[in-house]
Amino acid sequence: MDLKEIQNLIKFVAKSGASEVKLETGDVKITIRTGSDEKETIVQQVPMGGQMPQMPAQPQPQQQQQAPAPSQESAQQSSDDQKSAGEDNSNYITVKSPIIGTFYRKPSPDKPTFVEVGDSVKEGDVLCVIEAMKLFNEIESEVSGKIVKVLVDDASPVEFDQPLFLVDPS
Repeated sequence: MDLKEIQNLIKFVAKSGASEVKLETGDVKITIRTGSDEKETIVQQVPMGGQMPQMPAQPQPQQQQQAPAPSQESAQQSSDDQKSAGEDNSNYITVKSPIIGTFYRKPSPDKPTFVEVGDSVKEGDVLCVIEAMKLFNEIESEVSGKIVKVLVDDASPVEFDQPLFLVDPS
């Protein structure tokens, strides 16, 4: 592997957003770490009697990018699921997370849950808490109605704008 191929690999990894890539082939070991503004590259070559094997310039990053991509069948199934869910949930209001954190259905482990499926809630009722940076933020209902579905498991991480509950306003 020559210097130009290594430089191209470094550029590709930096663009891909991966934080670290390790590549070992034959007599070449490469570790590329990207940080905030600094890039560290370690290249080790172990001397061997024969020629160095040729290797593609981007094998590791391609594997990382392909891993999360679903197959066509599962993509079609998930789009079908979304269509049926969209049809069923069109008359419901989705309560979404206003912050990133950990979702809890109870105020503390020994207390009952704030709301269950089938409970009626009024505007301002506490539905759950989300812990962010050791602070427990109460998430209140913005609508009055009946809890139809809890979309997140207790003690799971949630993202900003992630759906938490479905509420039937009728």
